Amino acid sequence: MNDPEELLHTLDILLKESNFTKAASELYISQPYLTQLVKRIEKKIGAKIINRTSQPFTLTEAGLIFYKYLENVSYNDQQLQRQLAQFTHPEKEVIRIGILESLGSYLLPEILPPFLKKHPNAEIQLFEAFPRKTEKRLLNEEIDCYIGQTPDAIARGLDFFINGGEQYYIVIPSNSKFFQPNKFILNPDELNIKDLLSQPLVLSQPESAIRHQVNGLLQKFHVKPNIVMESNSVITVANLAVNGIGLTISSASILKRLRHQPVNLLPLDRDLIMIKFFIAVKQGRKHSKPIKDLIKTFQEITLEQTIH
Repeated sequence: MNDPEELLHTLDILLKESNFTKAASELYISQPYLTQLVKRIEKKIGAKIINRTSQPFTLTEAGLIFYKYLENVSYNDQQLQRQLAQFTHPEKEVIRIGILESLGSYLLPEILPPFLKKHPNAEIQLFEAFPRKTEKRLLNEEIDCYIGQTPDAIARGLDFFINGGEQYYIVIPSNSKFFQPNKFILNPDELNIKDLLSQPLVLSQPESAIRHQVNGLLQKFHVKPNIVMESNSVITVANLAVNGIGLTISSASILKRLRHQPVNLLPLDRDLIMIKFFIAVKQGRKHSKPIKDLIKTFQEITLEQTIH
C-alpha cells in the first residue's frame, strides 16, 4: 500500500477506532496485515508514528511529520494530474477558473450548468484564492479565466466582461443602539452612515475584494474604523455581525444564506459602493471556443441578487 491517499485513509480509520482489529474490519483488510503495515512504515522512517499505549490512539511527533508528508504528496499528485489533464485526456476541454470561494458559491451554480450542457466534455478546474493571487495566475497563464467582482481595480493586461451586480447593506444586529425593532430593510436615509461606520466593525481580511471597497467607503466618510474582528470568510463575517459581534457591510447573496435573526439592513447607495460581477481573460491570448462560450454564458445569465 504505497498510495498516499490510501495511507492517509488507513491512518484516519486507525486513529478513529483506536483498535487494530476494528480498524482492519472497517478497512476490509486483516488485522495482521494492518499491524505489519504500520510496523513497515515505522521501520522505514526509523520512528514510531502512533502512540498505541493509551486510548485514544494519537500520532507521535514523527507520525505528525509523516502524516503531513502524505498530505503534501497527495496534493502534489492531484496538482500534477490537473496540469497534465489537457495532455492525458485530449478529448476533454479543460477550463481552469480562478474565483473567490464566497463568490463561487453563488455564481458558479448559475453559470456552469448551462455551460456544461453545451460542453458535456468540459472538465472544470477551480482555483480559489484572493483577487490579487488570482490575477497573477491569469497573467502567468496558470488559469484560463477569472470570475470576480469590482473590475475597477483589476490588473492591467486583462480584458473583462461585466454582467450583473449586487447592492451592499450595513448589517445592524439587534444589540446595537441603532437597531430598530420590527423593521428589516431600512430606508437609505433613515440612519447616518458615518455614525454606523464609527461603531465596532467585523470585516473581511484586507486582501479581500469587499474589504478594498469598504476601506474606500471609510475614507470617503473620514472614519478611522474600530475593527473588533477580521476573517478570511465573508460568510463568517456576516454571521458574526448578525450575532452581535459588531456591524458589517455585506451583500444580498451572502446575507440570504444566513439563518434568520432580528437585524436591520441599511441599503447603501450604489454610487457609494456596489458589486459588479465580471469574467476576465488575459489580453492578447488566443481563446478556445469553450472559453468564448463560457464568457457568452456569463453575459447571458441574470446575476442580480436582491433582498426583500
